[in-house]
Amino acid sequence: MTAVVQARVLIVARDDALAAPLAEGLDRLGWRSVTARGQFAAVAALADLQIEAAIVDLASAGEDPQGLVQRLKDACAPRRLPVIAIGEPDPSLDGRGFDLTLAAPLHPAQAAMRLETLVRTAVSEEEFAIRQETFAARGRDLDTPELDVTPFRVLAIGEPAPQFLALSNALSRNGAQVVGAFTAFTAFDYLHERAFDAVVLWAGDNPQESLSIAAGMRRNTRLYHTPTLLYMRAESHVTTSEAYHRGISDVASPETPETDTARRVVELARAYRRQVSVRQALERARNSGLMDAATGLFTRDLFAAHLLRLAQACRVRNRPLCVCVLKVAERPEVTAARRAGWLDRAIPQIGSMISRLVRVEDTAARLGPEVFALALPATHLLSGRAAGERIAAVIGCTAFEAGDGNPPFVVEFDMGVAEVTSAENAARALEAAAAAAHGRKAG
Repeated sequence: MTAVVQARVLIVARDDALAAPLAEGLDRLGWRSVTARGQFAAVAALADLQIEAAIVDLASAGEDPQGLVQRLKDACAPRRLPVIAIGEPDPSLDGRGFDLTLAAPLHPAQAAMRLETLVRTAVSEEEFAIRQETFAARGRDLDTPELDVTPFRVLAIGEPAPQFLALSNALSRNGAQVVGAFTAFTAFDYLHERAFDAVVLWAGDNPQESLSIAAGMRRNTRLYHTPTLLYMRAESHVTTSEAYHRGISDVASPETPETDTARRVVELARAYRRQVSVRQALERARNSGLMDAATGLFTRDLFAAHLLRLAQACRVRNRPLCVCVLKVAERPEVTAARRAGWLDRAIPQIGSMISRLVRVEDTAARLGPEVFALALPATHLLSGRAAGERIAAVIGCTAFEAGDGNPPFVVEFDMGVAEVTSAENAARALEAAAAAAHGRKAG
């Protein structure tokens, strides 16, 4: 039997001029789409399908875009639905429910990057709400994410050409604080010293250098999600498609009015700040006093309570949920390190590594002295297995001290993965994953 491929994104557009090429490109990139011609068809599609995000052509939104966005979000509630608008960014749209506004034409690779970020932010917001309930049941309150209201901080990188200076002035007029860096070395000094909401790259006569800077940011975990706009001449030998596939968030040319380009940069910065605020709120949970003292991860009992709530929420929100158990594998060098006490000393470092290797919306726990677990919302079985394997591979490349002149030892994991299909199934799924990690059948 052929597996049914679920649509992940809804495109709301009156005609195929915009929708057809976008849908075709998104399908190739793994974002299977469905198109609705109007709001009633859109709401019906959201009711029937497991849609993760929506893209709305503002020309199809009529005179009440706020009403359309609200109806789309209500149709998915309590699942959070990110909605991207296609049109010229306008400050008046900020309060109308759109999570991001991108200028047309929207390249599929550009859309896919923004969809990935916005969906993860939506799942993180859902996770925060569930985590609040879990912690409140144990007498701990989590602070609600607070959005930074200071002026957006933008780093402008490139030669001081007249058009680039004009864009910097337009950004300042839109309330952004602009810092200029004329070389890549100076740019990375700034990026490591300060936090920026967006980066503007002036391609000039050497677009490859700008793309190299963007690639360098993508290789840095702290800078990975910082949006970048490439300011590139229309006659450049670098294509728009190449720029998006290299990690650029948006592309503009000097022929575009500086005010419009500045609004696009501010729009990217606005969405990024929302993402950062949620991530920081989730990270603050580690200081709640409820975590495992040695590793900073969830304790066994806290994880069990949270997993039950998470399973209930995922069922109501129609999202998948996966659990993964990682157990330190028995190896001769590990056995020797355990006897000498060096494995116990390595466990806090291993726990810290796991906490940094999971996504911010994931929950990592220590179930036993050498057993760890992950709860992965909005994740199917195969993706959950890939996440566990990635974590095990990274830790497996780390050498831990064995003392007394002994060679360092490495830690490998036995792994088990299971998908949670219901709240009643949560404990059984965790048991099945744990049994697989221990090399036995679940009871």
